[in-house]
Amino acid sequence: MDRNGLQHQVDCMRRSLFDQGYLDEPFIQLEELQDDANPNFVQEIVTLFYTDSARLIQNIEHALSTRPIDFNKLDDYMHQFKGSSSSIGAKRVMNECSVFREHCSAENAEGCMRSFQQVKQEYVALRRKLEDYLQMEKQAAVSRTP
Repeated sequence: MDRNGLQHQVDCMRRSLFDQGYLDEPFIQLEELQDDANPNFVQEIVTLFYTDSARLIQNIEHALSTRPIDFNKLDDYMHQFKGSSSSIGAKRVMNECSVFREHCSAENAEGCMRSFQQVKQEYVALRRKLEDYLQMEKQAAVSRTP
């Protein structure tokens, strides 16, 4: 694919991430912080998000399987996950985290279980789409290099 075609594809993919509600403003701010001095900034921040998310998901799974359920601990973990998601602009993940936290406040174990499945689905979908986007963005950057 020629350079312009690849860049157009990257631009369309990026736009669809926003149009479909996967990403919002904080992601744009991350991109604005990336420059020649730190060309992999966004990738590095997103990788930290993946690492943090994996740990939090594991903690939440463990807390959901422990009886009696400690809803305060669950809420703390989900609050951290929501904060991590917010830092990269993961809008749909954040929205699902909010729903989960409402179930925690109501001490609704079934609601937490169902909601957590939604959180994980949104996280997996975002990760797949974001990895594809960042990979294509990297290819476009290489093709721009003289």
